[in-house]
Amino acid sequence: MIDLDETDRALLRALVQDAGQSAGALARRLNLSQPTAWRRIRRLETAGVLSGKRLELDAARLGFGVTVFLGIKLAARGRVSLEDFERAITAIPEVQAVHHVLGRYDYRLRIVARDLPDFERVLRRRIMVLPAVGEVEANVLLSEERLPGPIG
Repeated sequence: MIDLDETDRALLRALVQDAGQSAGALARRLNLSQPTAWRRIRRLETAGVLSGKRLELDAARLGFGVTVFLGIKLAARGRVSLEDFERAITAIPEVQAVHHVLGRYDYRLRIVARDLPDFERVLRRRIMVLPAVGEVEANVLLSEERLPGPIG
């Protein structure tokens, strides 16, 4: 765990809003010198607090207007290989995230589809045909609010 001061937290909050900001832009925004902002960002990267940069695509603007969270309980029959299931499920392009979880379901998937009939096609032809799949539950996303996480 790294010790963060208020300036580090402010940098993290700014980067969560826009990870593409330059050290100079962050410095101006936070009343720091550019070298100070750059050194702090490097320290956070070296400590592993910051890793990589992501480009966020707007699924709806790309024609994927439906997001579904799918709970999957693996079938009890036979011995199911988690690796085989994970390999098969991650090969489906509409599956955006795979979470192995504790609780009623073994996995939670985030799936994007063009519309509900498209989701039904993915579910019936790509997911339900996998031998490991037992019980499923679908929850359609109505709205989403992204939060920065526990920065403090």
